[in-house]
Amino acid sequence: MKIGIVCYPTFGGSGVVATELGMALADHGHEVHFITYNLPVRLDFISHNLHFHEVMMEEYPLFEYQPYELALSSRMVEVVEKHKLEVLHVHYAIPHAYAAYMAKQMLKAKGIDIKIVTTLHGTDITLVGSHPNYKTAVEFSINNSDVVTAVSKSLKEDTLRLFNISKEIAVVYNFIDVDKYHKESKKDCQRIALAKPEERILTHVSNFRPVKRTSDVIRVFEIIQRTIPSKLLMVGDGPEKRKAEILAKKLGIADKIIFLGNSNEVVRVLCYSDLFILPSETESFGLAALEAMAAKTAVVSTNAGGLPEVTVHGETGFLNAIGDVKSMAENALKILKDDAALEHFKSNAQAHAKQFSLKNILPVYEDIYTSCSVKV
Repeated sequence: MKIGIVCYPTFGGSGVVATELGMALADHGHEVHFITYNLPVRLDFISHNLHFHEVMMEEYPLFEYQPYELALSSRMVEVVEKHKLEVLHVHYAIPHAYAAYMAKQMLKAKGIDIKIVTTLHGTDITLVGSHPNYKTAVEFSINNSDVVTAVSKSLKEDTLRLFNISKEIAVVYNFIDVDKYHKESKKDCQRIALAKPEERILTHVSNFRPVKRTSDVIRVFEIIQRTIPSKLLMVGDGPEKRKAEILAKKLGIADKIIFLGNSNEVVRVLCYSDLFILPSETESFGLAALEAMAAKTAVVSTNAGGLPEVTVHGETGFLNAIGDVKSMAENALKILKDDAALEHFKSNAQAHAKQFSLKNILPVYEDIYTSCSVKV
């Protein structure tokens, strides 16, 4: 099939999932066209079936903010026409679903009936999309998509609660390439480069937005390191990073924390890790937690959103109330207290992650495309 994928080309979960999906589809013989304003960060052109179409923005004095959705919808029309795409799969409701609807109407006037699959990822619904300034447009775009999916049962329930939705929403979980993480975990990770042999390594990966509560990561680690020698790896960048760095210095533990910034080597970083900390205020799914589990890393997180659908409390890690730093630290210590306990949780995490394998999820999307597509 000929499939267009529209996403944010960033380190965020929706962009990562869209990119990984597109590459997997190309490997399966589909012709995949990415349409966005920049090259997706994880896109690897290892297949001749992958194509990238940049959305160009023209500067014009009349506009204080450039109307990206107009440029995007026009670019969609161009790519669909030129390459005879059958399906547009848009990730993140704002502004992609709305722009796709406009492209669909423009194409209809040309006698082309492109099908739209919209995948909802999280804050595009629960935070931004539900804002009064956007709610009507988002609701309209969802209801006028040909197929709508959500990455967790929790997100589906939130969408139905926040919007008047007449469209059926299918739950299709996020996924990871389990084999890629398994291969990395088998390698010699050279932990000595980051920590002493007796030290545990803890990790947090996010975009450092307020919703990720990165200061809680620092506070949880501060309690843990009092009892167990340990190091903390902080991966990512964003508005809360500086705040986390200041807190680490204030608590006197800055020398035990390494801020790595954004990285395309998350798999390798997780290879070093014993425990992953995710104290988010909301998570539509928890892709970062799943990636950690696939890399044989136990997880201590909040019980927000879709995280209970990913983590098995007491088996692959522990779920905790939002903001309960003390409980998160106590549960982390249960995992880290001895080698046997740590190996138990890590092995369980890796085994549980297999149900979210790309091999299981990819055919679901292929069936969705087939069910709604038409020849153009």
